Amino acid sequence: MSARPARRRAPQQERSRQMVERIVTAGREVLVAHGYDGASTNRIAAAAGISPGSLYQYFPDKDAVVGEVLGRYLDDLETRVSRAFLEAVPARDVADAVHATVVALLDVIGEQPDLHRVLAEQLPRTAGGRRVAFARRIDELATMALLGRGVPPERARVTAWTVVRTVEHVTTSYILERPGFDREVVVAELTRLVTTHLGGSAPGVS
Repeated sequence: MSARPARRRAPQQERSRQMVERIVTAGREVLVAHGYDGASTNRIAAAAGISPGSLYQYFPDKDAVVGEVLGRYLDDLETRVSRAFLEAVPARDVADAVHATVVALLDVIGEQPDLHRVLAEQLPRTAGGRRVAFARRIDELATMALLGRGVPPERARVTAWTVVRTVEHVTTSYILERPGFDREVVVAELTRLVTTHLGGSAPGVS
């Protein structure tokens, strides 16, 4: 007898999951098309093909939908960039680690440039926000790598903060501005810039 309710709940749980995915997909579409200020629960519900009342059964307001959309995007960004960095660090080659991180960042941003534009241009970078939390996570990884190379702790922290923000700004600007340079040239230039700052030796630098 106890197993029957579980079997009856399973289809409802799947329907709920599908509805959440439907709303999140619609939320992304509306966010990209109308920006943060232009997004609304009414627009998101219309894009999802449901009533606003149905949306409120799953999300309390617009910010909850936007938070889920951006949270998933930043989770993917952090996972892929962190993996690329950590896989390159064991070789103890600064240029390889920087190169891998830049490529991974450009890959992720380039897959959803319109969503990243909204994130970069329309949403504030608050001290407790996800964007800052992501950057600080990469700061920590870079700091640990510098400490492993014998860099004094305070300099390691400052240097990590500086280079992480430099890479973040340049890669975001490249994707959003579309300056017309070949991607490989920008990757090499940014790798050279950061590696030289770190005191390493990038390919092609004497």
